Amino acid sequence: MKSNRSLHADDTACAESKTFMRNVGLVSAGITVLAIGVVVGKELRARYKFQRRTPYDMYAHSGDQPELEFGVGV
Repeated sequence: MKSNRSLHADDTACAESKTFMRNVGLVSAGITVLAIGVVVGKELRARYKFQRRTPYDMYAHSGDQPELEFGVGV
């Protein structure tokens, strides 16, 4: 039979292991929620931009800003 000291050490190790695994699970769940939020946000923004397009969006380079560094080089 194990002594009280040995039982206490086993309980402590088990508790630390459970705490570590719980923290790993929480971090994993948080990263999953973040990834889902990024994907959903990107889709919502794409739909928002698509619904607010203008007839000029059919032309190539519509809405592009002029190059400020044109002709500058080595």
